[in-house]
Amino acid sequence: MPAPLTPVTHTPLTLRRDREGIPRILVKTHTLFPEDEIGEVVERYAARYLKPGDIVVLAESPLAITQGRAIPVNQMHPRLSARILWRFVRKVPYGVGLRNPFSMEAAIEECGVLRVWFAAILGGFLRMLGRRGDFYRIAGIQARMIDAVGTSPVKPYDECVLKGPKDPQGLVIDLKNRFGTEFAIMDINDIGGSWAVAATSRINRAALEDLMRDNPMGQGTQLTPITIVRARGTELLLD
Repeated sequence: MPAPLTPVTHTPLTLRRDREGIPRILVKTHTLFPEDEIGEVVERYAARYLKPGDIVVLAESPLAITQGRAIPVNQMHPRLSARILWRFVRKVPYGVGLRNPFSMEAAIEECGVLRVWFAAILGGFLRMLGRRGDFYRIAGIQARMIDAVGTSPVKPYDECVLKGPKDPQGLVIDLKNRFGTEFAIMDINDIGGSWAVAATSRINRAALEDLMRDNPMGQGTQLTPITIVRARGTELLLD
């Protein structure tokens, strides 16, 4: 069961700096569950440390878990389209992605079977012409954010397909209104992939993606889904 949503007197923190010396404070939490609400998690573990000019970065997959977006594979039944289409997904070095019938089923559930078929056909044709990534551009953001079973090492989510968070842009705006600081949701991996899924308007997304490219939050069992970036006076914030 999730930990009760009561204040903690001390949150384990880890301070890391990027090559320019910008502080990044990693905030450790309990293992998150669907019963957790991300605003309450920020309130409990991170709010007391926030200062003017901070950016709060939330990891995409733990956030999705709090929205009930981790689907056990034993509850999934890939349809015929999913069992066909996953075989045509290109192998990539950073993970399985949609090259699995269960994660392809999740993409179809999120984006619609006709859109996924259209993305697969047109994306495959454009790939023969030397273009890459058109499948995800056509299928949409939710297809890009799906993590296959086994991506997370944290139980019980190691046996789940992880869909992307719902309404990420609306969520960061709501959190900024609640806490008065900038928020971003990021999808980061251990081989240099860094993508700001959503961010409030003052954040320089390209600069933040570069800052977080070394994945300070980790890819394993660190349980640090929140990072506070001391961005005041840096290019991370737009005027």
